[in-house]
Amino acid sequence: MDIKWIKTFIVAAKYENFRKTSEELFLTQPAITKHIKRLEENLNIQLFERNGKTIALTSAGYNFLPHAREILMKYEKGLDEFESWKQGYKRKLIIATAPQIASSILPSILRSFMDQNPDIEVFINVLKSYEIGEEISAGRADLGLTRIKPIQTNIDCHIIHEEPVILVGPTIDEGKYKYDEKTILQKYRLITHNHPDYWNHLLNDIKRSYPTVRTMKVNQIEITKRFIEQRLGISYLPYTMVREEIKMNKLLEIRPDKISLPTSSTYVLTKVETDEAKTFIGFLKDEVAKF
Repeated sequence: MDIKWIKTFIVAAKYENFRKTSEELFLTQPAITKHIKRLEENLNIQLFERNGKTIALTSAGYNFLPHAREILMKYEKGLDEFESWKQGYKRKLIIATAPQIASSILPSILRSFMDQNPDIEVFINVLKSYEIGEEISAGRADLGLTRIKPIQTNIDCHIIHEEPVILVGPTIDEGKYKYDEKTILQKYRLITHNHPDYWNHLLNDIKRSYPTVRTMKVNQIEITKRFIEQRLGISYLPYTMVREEIKMNKLLEIRPDKISLPTSSTYVLTKVETDEAKTFIGFLKDEVAKF
C-alpha cells in the first residue's frame, strides 16, 4: 500500500471532489483516480460512490477514513523523528510564543540555550498572545511564553520577567533639544493597542492629562517601531522591544512627566512540565535576570 494513495484518499474524502483534490495535491485528475482505484483494489472494497463528476464516501470509506488519518500521522511522525535522529537530536521542546517575545528577548536566549543543549530540538510556534493558553491546554506545545495571563485554569502560569514600558519617538534630526512628554504627544499621533495587556488603562490616563491627543491603532509592535522610525507617530513599548533601536539611535526615549508608566510581564505557561521544559525555564530565569 502506497502512502500517496492514503494521502490522496484523505484529501478526496475532505472535498468529495476529485478536481479540488487534484488542485490541492498538484496532481492531475487521472492521477487522483488512479490512486483511489489502486487503494480500493488493495483493500478489496469500494471507498467512493461515483455519479458522473460527483463522488461520495461509501460506508466503507467512512469507516476507513480515521484509520487512514492515523496511518498518515504515524508515517509523518516517524519520518520527523528519524530526521531528528539523523541531525543528532535526542529530545525535543515545542515552544508557543507571542510575536512580541519572539522578536525581542527570545532569539539571543534561544541561541545560547541551543548551544548549551545541542541534543534538544526546539520548535517555535508564533501565535497571538491569547491563543497560547489554549495551545498549552490542548497539549500542542510543551511551554508557552506570553504577555498576558491566560484564562485557562488547567495550566500553570507564573511571571518570569517584568520590565518597564517607556515612551519612544523618532530620533530628532540635527536637533538642539530633546522632546518632552507634552510636546511629543501634541506633535505626533499616539500609536496604540500594539501590546495585549496595558493599553486600556494607559490610554485613559493619557487622555485625562492630554485630552487632545490623536491616536492610531496598530496591532503589531514590529510595525509600530517602523512607523515611529518613519515619523508616523509615537508609542509606549516594553523596554526590551526597543532597546536595540535606542542603542542604534533609530528611536528616542522620552522621559515621563504626568503619565505613570506601566510595566509589562512575561508569563511562562506549562501543563505538564517536561524535563526539557524545566531545563529551558531554568535557563530562561538566569538569562532574563541579566536584563
